[in-house]
Amino acid sequence: MVAKQSAVPKDDADRGRGARKPAHALTPVRGRSPDEPGSALALDRLIHERMRLGIVSALAVNERLSFNDLKALLETTDGNLSVHARKLEEAGYVTCTKTFEGRMPRTQYALTAAGRRALERYLGHMEALIRATREG
Repeated sequence: MVAKQSAVPKDDADRGRGARKPAHALTPVRGRSPDEPGSALALDRLIHERMRLGIVSALAVNERLSFNDLKALLETTDGNLSVHARKLEEAGYVTCTKTFEGRMPRTQYALTAAGRRALERYLGHMEALIRATREG
């Protein structure tokens, strides 16, 4: 019977003997540092998710939006919007205000200054990536 070999080196001594670089290791785009604008590694992963980018973008062009307005605009479900809005709220990118209109609860969201800065930084990174890709 042949013993199975681990794909992961057990210690530093194993690394030099034919060990491959892990598949999940990230390398900078075109030699750029992850902190440099235009590096794919510098993207704000919180905003990079499609639904959260939609929320932040919608709030960037509207002072406030209700939960139902955002839900209709993004064509999503209550649960999906709630989860993503909460993550943005926990990061300090949006504020959530809950009030009542008569007996009906009303939830409104607004973009914070930190959220606007994060969106502008994200857009700057995307513009730099697009420019670098087109310039070859």
